[in-house]
Amino acid sequence: MKTFAALVTVALLAGCVSIDLGKEPAAHAHLSLRDVGAPVSRRADPIVDALLVQPQPGDAVADTLAIAYSRRADEYAFYQLASWTERPVRQLPRLLQRRLEARGVARAVGLVGDPLRADWLLAISIDELYHDVSSPPGVARIALTADLFDRRTRTRVAHERFASTAPTPTADSSAAAEALSLATAHAFDELVPWLESNLQHAATGLSGHKNETATH
Repeated sequence: MKTFAALVTVALLAGCVSIDLGKEPAAHAHLSLRDVGAPVSRRADPIVDALLVQPQPGDAVADTLAIAYSRRADEYAFYQLASWTERPVRQLPRLLQRRLEARGVARAVGLVGDPLRADWLLAISIDELYHDVSSPPGVARIALTADLFDRRTRTRVAHERFASTAPTPTADSSAAAEALSLATAHAFDELVPWLESNLQHAATGLSGHKNETATH
């Protein structure tokens, strides 16, 4: 995991040199991380009554408004004339919440802190989120770690990492934001079926165990 202090140092150094990464905007641009995936089909029935999504600490670049790029492995800098409208560590869980609501995975899907009681918790951390320009115009890279918890038994029932990429047509912040949004959608395309399968298995297994206990 990259430390924020190290990232700031690299970003400051990058601001002192000429950065030739395509045509950057003349004025500061505020860009949004989005879920640009195709509309999802809705389940016939929800798997559980309620599900909470919780952001977890992850990579430092996900907890800043700056948009990161990298020319060499493990070296990062920030675009100087563009930033996110919201920190990805806050925005991405909201995007996932909307995807899960649209899919109908649970009757109610909320974020931790919402007035919603739920037996199931999905914790999400962003491990990578940057524009890789080691070979211009580069690719957008995102990696997420997901953990599903049963809050009643305080146990983790599933764990997985999802990594996705999307090509950028040009080496600039606007193209990076669009490609990172597409990579986010691709990651969700893999994460949601994984969640449904594990949630179904865990919820059904627990219900069956309870019914077996009641008959004895």
